[in-house]
Amino acid sequence: MTSTSKLESYLINLGMTFEELNENTWVINDSEKGIERVVVIVEEPLVTIRVIVMPVPDHDREEFFATLLELNATDMIHGAYGVSEETVILIDTLQYETMDLEEFQASLDAIGLALAQHYPVLSKYRTKGGAAPAPKSDGA
Repeated sequence: MTSTSKLESYLINLGMTFEELNENTWVINDSEKGIERVVVIVEEPLVTIRVIVMPVPDHDREEFFATLLELNATDMIHGAYGVSEETVILIDTLQYETMDLEEFQASLDAIGLALAQHYPVLSKYRTKGGAAPAPKSDGA
C-alpha cells in the first residue's frame, strides 16, 4: 500500500474531513471532531502531524517558554510544543512502517485534546488583534 492510500484510508476510516495538498501532504479541517488546520506529511520513514498554535508572543516570553516546557513535560500524551520561525507549533511524529490506524487516531486525538485543554493557559499570551477563537474539541 502506498503512503497516499494508507493515509487516505486512515482518514476516511476515521471519518475526517481532509484535503490532499500533494502526493504526501494532507490538511485535516474537521471542526466537528475538534481537529482543524492539522497538516499530515509523509516523508518515510516518518509521518509528521503538525498544527500551528499561535505566534510567539512579544511579551512575557520567558514565562511563555517556561509554560510550554512545563506542558511538554507534564501534560502531553503524544507530541510536543515547539517553535518554528516565531510560530508555536504542536507536532508529533510516528514511524510510517509500523503505524496503524489506532496509533494514528491516538495521535490526532491527543493533539485535539491538547489544543482544547491548553487554550486557556496559552491564550493569555496572545497579543491583541492576533487572537483566534478557542478550538473546539469533543475528545476526538
